[in-house]
Amino acid sequence: MSEASARQKPNEQPALLDTELDHLPPELRWREWMGRVEAVVFAASEPVSREVLARVVGKNCNLELIIDDIRAELAGRPYELVAVAGGWQHRTKKAFADVIRSAFGAAAGQGAEGSRELSQSEALVLMCIAYFQPITRGELSTFFGKEVSRDLIGVLRAQDLIASGPRSPQPGSPYTYVTTKNFLSQFGLDTLRQLPDFEALEDAGLLSKEKLLAGDIPVGLASREADGEEEEERVDVVGDETA
Repeated sequence: MSEASARQKPNEQPALLDTELDHLPPELRWREWMGRVEAVVFAASEPVSREVLARVVGKNCNLELIIDDIRAELAGRPYELVAVAGGWQHRTKKAFADVIRSAFGAAAGQGAEGSRELSQSEALVLMCIAYFQPITRGELSTFFGKEVSRDLIGVLRAQDLIASGPRSPQPGSPYTYVTTKNFLSQFGLDTLRQLPDFEALEDAGLLSKEKLLAGDIPVGLASREADGEEEEERVDVVGDETA
């Protein structure tokens, strides 16, 4: 240990990072910013926000252009830099999903710890919450024409796909449910605006909030439990993307 290190106090903050890099010519400064941004994203286990990336580049640095240049350099690589859950993250390209599963097994690429494939009922409830949030468990039960159990809600909460939202103005002020940032991350979405357009689904006659909440469930949306089937179709939460 050097003498300087020995004198350093345990709680002493590291020296301030030079983010402006005024001593470098513009091209080298830009390359250094690119390297810093990619290093931070690479080291993170979850999407990195703009606020975090702004800490390692100059105040006049255009992060969108930095991201674009990094993406261009990764064009021929098996992984890419994607906008997801309000930040940026390195992810392997969809074309390599089967390769990764073959190498590591079906569990490769699963999201949060303990995550698993969702049953059809769980996936449909999650879909309803995503489109109609904030929504109460009672409204979800009306949606499907039968009670949505607390256990089912608990499964979605345990995987950090949903969370409690604001209290409903209904009598008793029940809790509502909303999707989380982890939901966006698991489905490769940057924001909820990237969900398939609900108005288009309504125009096509596939979905209608009023009809669904009135118990008018389109054919194919009702749970197979109603038909007495014991085995439910499994739905992959992660899809083809592998973190």
